[in-house]
Amino acid sequence: MPDPSEPLEPGDSHRSIGDGEEVEIREKGSRFLGQAFRADDEETVTTRLASVRREHPGATHHCCACRVGPDGSSIERTDDDGEPRGTAGAPILSVLRGAEISDALLVVTRWFGGTKLGRGGLVRAYSRAARAALEAAPERIVWHESIVTVECGYEDVGEVEAVLAREGSRIRGCDRDFARGPKFRARVLVSQAERLRAALVEATAGRARIAVAAKGAGRE
Repeated sequence: MPDPSEPLEPGDSHRSIGDGEEVEIREKGSRFLGQAFRADDEETVTTRLASVRREHPGATHHCCACRVGPDGSSIERTDDDGEPRGTAGAPILSVLRGAEISDALLVVTRWFGGTKLGRGGLVRAYSRAARAALEAAPERIVWHESIVTVECGYEDVGEVEAVLAREGSRIRGCDRDFARGPKFRARVLVSQAERLRAALVEATAGRARIAVAAKGAGRE
């Protein structure tokens, strides 16, 4: 976890959720069952949706929306599953967008109650069920990390360790391997990677081999 005294950059994290409980609402006889799921990739989205379909095979519709990846580069998908176009999947997606939640899937399952709701009624019902499902899910933070790899001679190990100790509040973890010479792999938030790299270059007078690579998302 980052030091709370250190300001976070916008690209260091994004908001997500864990799996939530089923939430039910009713609208003019129709039953709507909403549930939110953690979904870190599209394969998980497909698996979770298939699971809901198997659990409720007698339902009239299984409508959903997902966002995978951080804001600005997220993959978004919707499915109206037989409802009039734009009355189910799009409103559910709007709930995720409005809450700035990614790596998540919202599914709203409907059992038709005999009374047509009209386009406006469907939008309101699916939106309400989606919001209720999202509120029932635990929030989590997804941290975006880089890996700073350092390879150096034994004469520079002390200098490297000193930098790692000094920057400790910004380092989320570090692996050390001396099997084939000193090698360090430090995990830091993406905004801190260049600072750490520069400090290591200075401390070793440029002798160490240093590489920075994106790790992706390290989740808490």
